[in-house]
Amino acid sequence: MNIGMIRIAPSLVIDSADIEESFMRASGPGGQNVNKVSSAVELRFNVAKAALPDFARERLRVVAGRQLTQAGELVITAQTHRSQERNRDEALKKLVALLRKALVRPKKRIATRPTKASKQRRLEGKARRSKTKTLRQSKPTLDY
Repeated sequence: MNIGMIRIAPSLVIDSADIEESFMRASGPGGQNVNKVSSAVELRFNVAKAALPDFARERLRVVAGRQLTQAGELVITAQTHRSQERNRDEALKKLVALLRKALVRPKKRIATRPTKASKQRRLEGKARRSKTKTLRQSKPTLDY
């Protein structure tokens, strides 16, 4: 696959030569087409060799999950379409989406304290619930 350069973000471009693709037969139903044609595609993108910023490379480890191998290769498969070309495009879109997601830095959480009023409401709710439950408990009566 040699499309040239693939733009991920305004500041990030990857070379398509860094992407290896292989084709295989798709699994699942599909009749004779599945048994004859190798339409499923598997893209392999070496994250270690790629020209990615360090923070994006670390974030990609979290975002990619099981798609990232121990060797640092990102493996993406696509097999939903009947044609090889459409599966190739879908896999490439998945790769670009993952890389764009890795470029977004998550916001740091700012720890806040609950307000006095919210604490009061929570405690009143707990007291109300407790009273409801105690009223439900039936006490035996001696009515003869």
